[in-house]
Amino acid sequence: MTDEHHPAPPRARTARSLARETLTREIVAAARARLRTDGPAGLSLRAVARDVGMVSSAVYRYVPSRDALLTLLLVETYDELGDAVEQAEARAPRDDLTGRWLAAARGLRQWCTTHPGEFALLYGTPVPGYAAPPDTVEPATRVVRVLVGIAADAQRAGLHPRPAPDGVPPAGPVVAPARAYTLERGLMPDDTPDETVVRTLLAWSALFGAISFELFGHLEGSVTDPEAWYDQAAARLAADAGLA
Repeated sequence: MTDEHHPAPPRARTARSLARETLTREIVAAARARLRTDGPAGLSLRAVARDVGMVSSAVYRYVPSRDALLTLLLVETYDELGDAVEQAEARAPRDDLTGRWLAAARGLRQWCTTHPGEFALLYGTPVPGYAAPPDTVEPATRVVRVLVGIAADAQRAGLHPRPAPDGVPPAGPVVAPARAYTLERGLMPDDTPDETVVRTLLAWSALFGAISFELFGHLEGSVTDPEAWYDQAAARLAADAGLA
């Protein structure tokens, strides 16, 4: 008999369920290794099966399709990236908004540059024939939610983003979906100006763009130190967002 003070103990996992978890983890780990050599579009269940010492038909008992495997990889790696950025930002003092922003940005780059295969899956060329399902959305937005949180704290502190240049049309209609997303989840105050949303979205895309340029070789011949360049970009984006 159980009640709210004496809840039932968790059900013990069976040997079969533990074995299934173990094999699924091995398959996902092998798939991540394949990302580094074959790229997301080249990911093959047959090749992954060879890597874990299984016949390809047996892999389907654990992962029903290549698309299902890609979804597992997306959720796992988005969450790993989210963890890295959240933990980096959490180590900075709460009242140091610029420090929090730079810590988050550096945590982002550190994870991406040490996981180039996973970065290519998350932010590279879309895999032909694959459409990410809705359950990847929340993990995919963890990084931008960190940036939004810092921008929201700046808003509460009375700091304001850099105004739009003269002659630029109002941004409200363009960023309406992003504004709705933040307000529905209570991520920003209700009176947050559109320009704060614009600058945060701009920073999000610019940070990932800088990392993409570095990892895909587009900075060759343009900058002497990609890490220093990234810090320069992150600091200017912080100023644009009104943090400094």
